[in-house]
Amino acid sequence: MPTAPHSASTRVIAATVLAQVLGQGRSLTAALPPAVAHLPDRDQAFTQTLCYGVLRWLPRLEYLAQKLLRKPLRARDVDLYSLLLLGLYQLTELGIPSHAALSETVAAAESLGKPWAKKLINAILRAYLRNQVALQAQVATHEVAHSAHPRWLLEAIRRSWPDDWSQIIAANNCHPPLSLRVNRLQGSRASYLQELERNGIEARAIPHTEWGVVLDQPRPVTTLPGFLEGRVSVQDGAGQRVAPLLALAPGQRVLDACAAPGGKTCHILELEPQLETLIALDLEAVRLERLDSNLKRLQLKAKAQVVQGDAAQPQTWWDGIPFDRILLDAPCSGSGVIRRHPDIKVLRRERDIPPLVVLQKRLLSALWPLLAPGGLLLYCTCSILPQENEQQIREFLLAHPEGKERPLEVPWGLPQIPGRQLLTGAEGLDGFYYACLEKC
Repeated sequence: MPTAPHSASTRVIAATVLAQVLGQGRSLTAALPPAVAHLPDRDQAFTQTLCYGVLRWLPRLEYLAQKLLRKPLRARDVDLYSLLLLGLYQLTELGIPSHAALSETVAAAESLGKPWAKKLINAILRAYLRNQVALQAQVATHEVAHSAHPRWLLEAIRRSWPDDWSQIIAANNCHPPLSLRVNRLQGSRASYLQELERNGIEARAIPHTEWGVVLDQPRPVTTLPGFLEGRVSVQDGAGQRVAPLLALAPGQRVLDACAAPGGKTCHILELEPQLETLIALDLEAVRLERLDSNLKRLQLKAKAQVVQGDAAQPQTWWDGIPFDRILLDAPCSGSGVIRRHPDIKVLRRERDIPPLVVLQKRLLSALWPLLAPGGLLLYCTCSILPQENEQQIREFLLAHPEGKERPLEVPWGLPQIPGRQLLTGAEGLDGFYYACLEKC
């Protein structure tokens, strides 16, 4: 937990990044890295803490801001509004001494080119400090502010999981762990855990995975033993459970549709390096660059065909030879990975879900003809919403009598009809859905 003052410049950078997310709808993953690349490691980490923290608690912080502002700020002052949210986040969640948070945040207003706003920021943050007991009591009775979730999402989670929704909400608001997948081609999990221990890094095995490791305390991945050499990759335990469900074997033709950034592609090749073909397909060239980088780092580049193309239009890239296995990690709401991507609370809207369901349906229908008789199609999402998951697959099977569910005989997750669901936070993992379909 940061307790020492940081330069106002980190707050300026954080406010600028947040303004891109709040004002332009840009993802934090895209906006943050280039903004902090020139900073020392300590300031990079603090700026990241500010950005992720504000977005994680955004509905609560906005509620407080509305209570404290006499009138809304102008739309063109979204950077200033972001700075105000940063100030409130520091006072409510970070434990930074109030005088340091106050002075540095006020100073940042001038660095944003808005010196007139210094008095405004100062007055609002001091008003919070004077009235924090009463304001926090109001937060506790306001559902959206207390849950720190937009109302539509809160209601969707509660409706979908009436017995589990409060645990899901709590998990969404937690910092995610740093989970790793040991590259079985370069060593065992047991030996890697021993290596971490020798380096003073506390870690443990992820249950129901053969190669998963979770660190007790996150750290920069480039400081981990063997990361740069490709001995480990970052991947949540929920994602690590995908590739083993494909029942891979030598000589198979495999398609990883929507493959970028490549975590599952690489895991497939680590599990079965003797495939006849693995096509890693994605629509976006920028995302394929990251996939290509991961393949090179893991020394797997020669074993995969990286293809830019639309999975919904196979006629533009498919050679006509059927696949034995197809992995469709479908575009989805991301409702199972909010703890890792808190900007989902801002960027995702209720109206986005129906088009995503339509897209998933299109992808399933387009890829199914590419599967050989007796082959398996594994459908998965990082969503916890039934309309993207079991409802989607149930409708697909009704429309395709030549397909049937292959039940997942695993000791984890909640059985659905069809498929299996991991809820966010269960076993410390992300929310994830899995369904295995066999073509008769």
